[in-house]
Amino acid sequence: MEEVVYRRDNKRNRPFSQQAEILNRSCSIPLQRIVTDFGADIPFGQVPEKLKEHYGIEVATSVIARITERHARVFYQQPERVVAKEEAGQSRPVIAEIDGSMVPVVISNSEQKDKRKGKTLQWNEVKLCLAHQQGSQRICFGGNFTGGVEQAGRALHQCAKAAGFNQENPLHAVGDGAVWITEQIEQQFGADGRYLVDFYHVCEYLAEAATRCAADSKAWLEEQKSLLKSNHHKRVLINLLPHIEPPQTEDKNAPVRRAHRYLSKRAAQLDYQSALEKGLPIGSGEIESAHRYIIQQRLKRAGSWWTPANIDGMLAMRLARANKRWNDYWTEVMKNSMAA
Repeated sequence: MEEVVYRRDNKRNRPFSQQAEILNRSCSIPLQRIVTDFGADIPFGQVPEKLKEHYGIEVATSVIARITERHARVFYQQPERVVAKEEAGQSRPVIAEIDGSMVPVVISNSEQKDKRKGKTLQWNEVKLCLAHQQGSQRICFGGNFTGGVEQAGRALHQCAKAAGFNQENPLHAVGDGAVWITEQIEQQFGADGRYLVDFYHVCEYLAEAATRCAADSKAWLEEQKSLLKSNHHKRVLINLLPHIEPPQTEDKNAPVRRAHRYLSKRAAQLDYQSALEKGLPIGSGEIESAHRYIIQQRLKRAGSWWTPANIDGMLAMRLARANKRWNDYWTEVMKNSMAA
């Protein structure tokens, strides 16, 4: 049991009976849930003040961290659970998005005696995915830190299946054009999955090239956007071609070349016209937003660095909350505690 320090809050005049569930020198399950709820959202050092303000109890920061990280590990070790599918009805495409977000990681060198000198700080990618049927607000989330792109692909497939992906409900996936995303869509879904490169990501390449292609760069860019939306990407390539920089120009100084190469390699992933006609998204704004409220809100805070093990656990915990499994977990923990 975790040790906890608590005192009667005379200012709030809380009677001891209101804290009866807090066992002596330990945290009850209800208190562990409260601590973990705060610890999953805000830095551990800020939790004691919240506990004091709302519950009139004091818990050391180190205890808060241990409790939260312990439950995070349990979330991570639990088998994957499939979210309930949509009710049967008319055929609707399943919209899926996947992307990565960089988080700060600290790697310890076990061979270094001085622990302060045996740490390496670096930025590593956490992958996040989501899926839902067209027009539905019931979103299935998945993600991973360890396991690489293969695990990310499996997570996306599981989300899509949970959202109702099948032969009647085909997949419409959108991503930023990264090679690993393309490969995983093909590997996990084959001919049943359609993949579209994020339109706004493509436009970023064209925007950089615009100043080299026309005096009125804004008008030129709008023309290329219209051509892309009507599936005339070959015309866009033709418009770029006369302005491609000489071979001796470094790639970082050759925006037209970069745009031409990017579009050329993704010609099969630019069917924006069909998507727009069917009311399907051509941008991956949903996953970019999800990165902010699932990953970055807790794992990318200024001054915070995470061990790989704690990233996996914290991500699993926040995904469980996003997938509406938070109450189920604590109900099971309480039931197991009473049965012990």
